[in-house]
Amino acid sequence: MHALLRPLVLFGALLTLIPVLGAAFFPACLKSLDEALSPAARIAGPSLLCIPYALIAISFGIFHWGWLALYALLPAAVAFVMSQAKEADPAMKSNWRDFAVLAILGVAVDLRWFEPAWPAGLAAVGKLLLLDAGIFGFLVVRQLDGVGFDLRLTLRDAGIALREFRFYAPIAILLGWVLGFLHFHAVWPAPLPALGAFLFTLLCIAVPEELFFRGWLQNLLERRLGRTVALLLTAVLFGLAHWNKRTALFNWRYVLLAAIAGVFYGRAWRDQRRVGASSLTHSMVDTVWSLWLR
Repeated sequence: MHALLRPLVLFGALLTLIPVLGAAFFPACLKSLDEALSPAARIAGPSLLCIPYALIAISFGIFHWGWLALYALLPAAVAFVMSQAKEADPAMKSNWRDFAVLAILGVAVDLRWFEPAWPAGLAAVGKLLLLDAGIFGFLVVRQLDGVGFDLRLTLRDAGIALREFRFYAPIAILLGWVLGFLHFHAVWPAPLPALGAFLFTLLCIAVPEELFFRGWLQNLLERRLGRTVALLLTAVLFGLAHWNKRTALFNWRYVLLAAIAGVFYGRAWRDQRRVGASSLTHSMVDTVWSLWLR
């Protein structure tokens, strides 16, 4: 049996998906979950996110108590800080604690701090655990509104996504060719692999990034800086998050194109404040790039 298909590995990976899918497809349950938990359970409960790490690490023989402690304590710390933010900022104007948590989660993912804990090919599970910690902290404990993390996609979502894709695509193609970043490949991929690439991009890349940058970061910045400044600042930070992609050095071309893309992703989210819309735009851009322009 392939190592990635071992029962403990599959079960651990499934456990990391439950919070994401539960929040995305049953968003109305988040408030009732918060009400059902005692104050102690709201803080201690997220420590259970260490279980997927334990199952997978034991299966591969790389279990380490230090990593287990990290995956138990960090989600609990996020929940505690979010409870403090809720108490200090009941009007949800945004609080320094919100941005501190986003900074820690974002830098940890961008600099791959926790990847040594995971076997080859499963570092994405570690990123999902951090996303789970953020979901519990911001959506269950903090009860942050206006996030729009609802993946029950609608035709309106698709229309907004396609509109923003059409706006961005000519800019990206022209600028990308001028900068030597894009290279056209005249191939026609088979339908099933192309669909698979789109769905993988949507679920594993676009949704987590759009929840973080648009649903949380842009949402919170709007409350302090206004819609336009929040849109542009979030786009810049989104671009900078790509500084080390596909290179060990500062990839300024990628940063520039990602920052411009971030404007259109932010517009897609802002239209109806739905992560689903911006995730679709994001997936369209990444899929077209990977199939024909990389």
